[in-house]
Amino acid sequence: MPVVHSKFTVRCALLLAPVLLAGCTVGPNYHPPQATLPSSWPALSSGVKLPDPVNGIGAPQTSVQLHDLAALGKWWMQFKDPLLDKLISDALENNLDLRRAEFRIAQARAGIGIARAGFFPHVAANEQGSRSAQPGGAFFQSFVQHGLNATWELDFFGGTRRSVEASNAQFTSSIEDRRNLMLILIADVGTDYIAYRCAQKQIAIARANLASQQNSADITNKRFKGGFVTGLDTANADALIAVTRAEIPALETQAQQLSYRIAVLLGREPNALEEELKAGAPIPPAPPGIPMGLPSDLLRRRPDIRSAEAQVHAANALIGVAQAELLPKFSLTGSAGTQGSRLPALFKAASRVWAVSSAVQWQGFAGGRIGSNIQLQKALKEEAVLAYQQTVLTALQDVDNALVAYVKEKERRQALADAVEANTKSEDISLKLYGEGKTDFLNVINAQRSLFQAQDALAQSERNMSTDIVALYKALGGGWEEAELDRANRGAACEIIDEAPSADKVTGK
Repeated sequence: MPVVHSKFTVRCALLLAPVLLAGCTVGPNYHPPQATLPSSWPALSSGVKLPDPVNGIGAPQTSVQLHDLAALGKWWMQFKDPLLDKLISDALENNLDLRRAEFRIAQARAGIGIARAGFFPHVAANEQGSRSAQPGGAFFQSFVQHGLNATWELDFFGGTRRSVEASNAQFTSSIEDRRNLMLILIADVGTDYIAYRCAQKQIAIARANLASQQNSADITNKRFKGGFVTGLDTANADALIAVTRAEIPALETQAQQLSYRIAVLLGREPNALEEELKAGAPIPPAPPGIPMGLPSDLLRRRPDIRSAEAQVHAANALIGVAQAELLPKFSLTGSAGTQGSRLPALFKAASRVWAVSSAVQWQGFAGGRIGSNIQLQKALKEEAVLAYQQTVLTALQDVDNALVAYVKEKERRQALADAVEANTKSEDISLKLYGEGKTDFLNVINAQRSLFQAQDALAQSERNMSTDIVALYKALGGGWEEAELDRANRGAACEIIDEAPSADKVTGK
């Protein structure tokens, strides 16, 4: 590695600094990666129709308009459930994973500071003293030195600028990762809360059916004692009661575990929400409208897509950092201080010393390390581009999956509502005929079993419709409103970059 020191080098460095710093930056300039997006949603193109407003019990009176992207912000408020609003608010404030993500942002911000340190001189204090003696100890000599040493590597070819660019992109990625975590957190709280309310409703349905079946069993026992039926009817009645009773503990376990999970998502102990949640409430009904927007909106709405794009930007900048290793590095070194044989002499003008030197370092031979590193960074960039494109495709799939699931579940819910209505009539008729002795008890058993199953399936369908809406909002990129944090975080990044010295500062103008 040749090193050159000369006055000529210093002069050339100072003369070339404005030109090189102003426009010479190695490596490819960043261009956003391309992604193929359909003009409309594939699920809608294949014949799936957006649903009409849902007229379920407790449905919100206000309607969300299509293409209303503002509705993607606090989407959970569309469920009109104050407790759900409170739970999500608490989760956003106290979730431990979210707080960890904030520290990852702080780490990325510090990385920018580390990268930009390359723009500035490195200054170190130098204090040393010595005392020596001639052979025989007849003569002693002392030496004391005090001063500062400074080394400044000029960023002629933009290697440091590319490093700051990469750090800034990684900082942006960390912000988007936190937003994506917020999106997942909100969806998890919403999904678990809806599932908890569904479990409560299933328990209530099971208990109501258990009471009805017990009433039928009482009638059967009376008829058995009167000699009108055989013991087979009472055995069938008792068996149906036992089966229904067995469903309740499993549902209670499910509800309890869901309350534990919600509490942990809120950063609290598992049993912290027992009292708050155990009061009954209906399953939050699905909002009556879907703010779909366009597929191209995903590029700016989905934080995981924006994070993947930032990773492409960082990988692209690191190519320039690697290529800068191929080019010469210019540095200026200076020192100033005082020296003498005794400590008091350091304060005299005659003891002052200074030196200025320059150096050019150029990698002559590195065994192919630099070239291999360049190829490595290029390959990493291509991998990041593919990861970005895969993220976009996955986002499109998420939206279509949620949309189809919601539309088809709405059809299923209507069929189940019809089944509940028909089975309710069937139970009433069978009980009446059985009481009159016009049918056997097996018809009553079948009617009650079918009614219980239809009611339970309807409750689950209502849950599925609401959770499908949660999945759809999540897929569309809704669930966060952080304009202030966005400006604060990005402002900090810009402030750090703007502090880098200009060419005028380098030349002292």
